[in-house]
Amino acid sequence: MSAVIHFYSVTDEYGEFSNFAPHPIKLEGKVWPTSEHYFQAQKFVGTPHEEAIRKARTPFIAAELGRDRSKKLRRDWESVKVAVMREALRAKFTQHPELRELLLSTGEAKLVEHTENDDYWGDGGDGRGKNMLGRLLMELREALRKE
Repeated sequence: MSAVIHFYSVTDEYGEFSNFAPHPIKLEGKVWPTSEHYFQAQKFVGTPHEEAIRKARTPFIAAELGRDRSKKLRRDWESVKVAVMREALRAKFTQHPELRELLLSTGEAKLVEHTENDDYWGDGGDGRGKNMLGRLLMELREALRKE
């Protein structure tokens, strides 16, 4: 049985794997303070709300703005959200060499975003969630190994 690495809070070990970790990324010709800012803003691409999220003071505020359902989500969001997250993670882990090394240092460990707050991106707290963030990180780790 290979090791399991749980992550969630930016202050925990492997907190760098959190989208709230303070590692700016460059995408779409702009600098985004965190991968969370980028991800949330992409829900409203081409609207003033996109830029408001990019400029949010913290990733927590960016997340709140991104979850505001009084604003209209882009029509294709459900079909593109995984690709958007994949793109954000690739930017984060290739633009910050120390993060790339940290990700590669996890070897074959299963990466799990451990949180009761999310059963899509995380494990739902009880392991029944989809753990999509962990899965995308493992997929990226594999791709980086081959590059």
